[in-house]
Amino acid sequence: MSIKQSLIKPIPVNEPLLNGNEKKYLNQCIDTGWISSEGPFVQQLEQQLASRVGRQYGIAVSNGSVALEAAVTALGINQGCEVIIPTFTIISCAAAIVRAGAIPVLVDCDPDTWNLDVKQIEAKITSRTKAIMVVHIYGLPVDMEPVLEIAKQYNLKVIEDAAEMLGQTYNGRSCGSFGDISTFSFYPNKHITTGEGGMILTNDPELAQKCRELRNLCFQSQKRFVHEELGWNLRMSNLQAAVGVAQLERLDESVLRKRWMGKFYTDLLANIAGFQLPLVETEYAKNIYWVYGLVIKDNVNFDAEEAMQFLRTQNIGTRPFFWCMHEQPVFKKMGLFAGESYPVAEKIARRGFYLPSGLALTDEQIEQVVEAVKLLVSAPGF
Repeated sequence: MSIKQSLIKPIPVNEPLLNGNEKKYLNQCIDTGWISSEGPFVQQLEQQLASRVGRQYGIAVSNGSVALEAAVTALGINQGCEVIIPTFTIISCAAAIVRAGAIPVLVDCDPDTWNLDVKQIEAKITSRTKAIMVVHIYGLPVDMEPVLEIAKQYNLKVIEDAAEMLGQTYNGRSCGSFGDISTFSFYPNKHITTGEGGMILTNDPELAQKCRELRNLCFQSQKRFVHEELGWNLRMSNLQAAVGVAQLERLDESVLRKRWMGKFYTDLLANIAGFQLPLVETEYAKNIYWVYGLVIKDNVNFDAEEAMQFLRTQNIGTRPFFWCMHEQPVFKKMGLFAGESYPVAEKIARRGFYLPSGLALTDEQIEQVVEAVKLLVSAPGF
């Protein structure tokens, strides 16, 4: 136990910042009685986020996972289709494909950016390939130009999961503006939160309309309770959207804060041996540091689970990196990915974790986190 441990207030892995117009707009919802999905803040959030990202249409939904499910369905991806995705991602991506009756086809990730390795995509394309699902990971976007070139060459759809990239750009263009359809999440650890919530963006009016129908149980305008198709109730409430509008007003400020936090962490951790730190930038983007991830180097005996257990004793909250899709028990039971191996993703899944990264994190707390990491490095076996 460190001498100061008992005096340190626990530092959560994420704490959202709600210091703008959130209360004001929520009070408007309550005062007017507009609390359901029919309220005006929903459309306002859709229009404002679409405009910010550079898309024509926004469809607000109840979370980022169902945004992916609606996107996959709207694109006509169904039984027997194949969709290329990274193995290193959240399970929502693969689940949306599997639930549609399609097959996720996996690629490994780049060891430096932790994003899918675009050089591996073309070899995975078959006659059944329908789409590429791009997932921007942790702070840096996927290198989109070669992905879009491959998609054009093979006539494939592109689904862009930009859940972690609100406010990020690729070569100066907003993440979420690429491909046929893109999705966002507004979970509390995102740069904009609505508690739970998500958004689908597209420039295609037919795709937008299809997503709106799927969001709302596929009600018909003339015969409301007569259904030609099955949809879901994926609606976002006016209360959630009110919080999102307030959050969006401060997105630029939040991005600046995130980048400052990332720089502060990097400066403090630069001389501590044993970790791969996040890349500061690539030729196409500066890191937005959605989370501040560390990968324990190969010559260290600790793995991520042991490191997180130690930091927990120092009152520091952490999270593991994503677990690979080809190693998920639920997919193994389905007979998927038998015998497949993706060494880069397997390594960082076991040796990667991230530090407290929420927007409410203070500079003093970052310093406390780094002091705990220094204790970790000095621990026996590290």
